[in-house]
Amino acid sequence: MKETPQQYIQRILSHAQGQEPLKIQAATPKKLHRLLGRATASKLRKRPAPDKWSIAEIVAHLADTEIAGRWRMRLILGAPGSAVSAFDQDSWVTALHYDKRDPRKALEQFRVLRETNLALLKTLAPEQWKHFGIHSERGEETIEHMVRLFAGHDLNHIAQIETILATKG
Repeated sequence: MKETPQQYIQRILSHAQGQEPLKIQAATPKKLHRLLGRATASKLRKRPAPDKWSIAEIVAHLADTEIAGRWRMRLILGAPGSAVSAFDQDSWVTALHYDKRDPRKALEQFRVLRETNLALLKTLAPEQWKHFGIHSERGEETIEHMVRLFAGHDLNHIAQIETILATKG
């Protein structure tokens, strides 16, 4: 059974509970680089189950999610209260050919995008953290909330990659 938007939010936020979200986000590219360095080419591409993403697909997803987050934050900061569209992450895996993307290039893309997003966040005035958009599935989301979600999202996918690397085969 697919989780509800509220269940998703709670699950993702639970990964980063009690931690500093900007520190998590800043550390993620290096953690991913280290993890990818431990994987063989075949391990990067092997799906742990037919309905689960490979490491390469997870990294491509992180890069594309950073693009989506980048757009959403800028939209909200420029026009608080704007509508924010959801996207079907599973259709992106297929339509955007995550299985054919080079995971190391996807990681580099993610790193650059993350650095520019963090640089933007460091410039925000305190009141800008409260600016919000209306997500089409999850409702009102402030910049502050989005930053916490991204941190939890990072930790969720890092844990998935660690699990894949720990399996034999």
